[in-house]
Amino acid sequence: MDKTAFAPGAVATIGTPDDLVARIKSVLEISGGFGTVVGFVHDWANPENTMRSWDMVARYVIPEINGYVTKLRESEKYLQENRAVFDRAGQAIMAKIMENKDAAEALKVTANPRVTAAGAQVPKGLGKKQEAAE
Repeated sequence: MDKTAFAPGAVATIGTPDDLVARIKSVLEISGGFGTVVGFVHDWANPENTMRSWDMVARYVIPEINGYVTKLRESEKYLQENRAVFDRAGQAIMAKIMENKDAAEALKVTANPRVTAAGAQVPKGLGKKQEAAE
């Protein structure tokens, strides 16, 4: 959010969690830092909407301001930028499994849809051979 979107001298922030994050970050930048943010509850909304607002503060604003999601975002960015490396590693693992007859047979069992992680790289048609044999 652009800092100019805040009314000069305003102390309330009404909007999305991103708006509140932007407000708090702007106050941090202007002040150089502070210890605590105090939130006040008014009867501007019904109890359900008020609870939902505070839930969003707890889920989105506090983790963002306290830096709890920084490493998560860095990890996500790294994975996205290096996806090909992980895909090749998965292919190499599957190639090694398929070289071993016993491992390939065991893979047929774990190719069950209930075990999706194990079945993610299973070569197409592997499960069909097992069904035909039964």
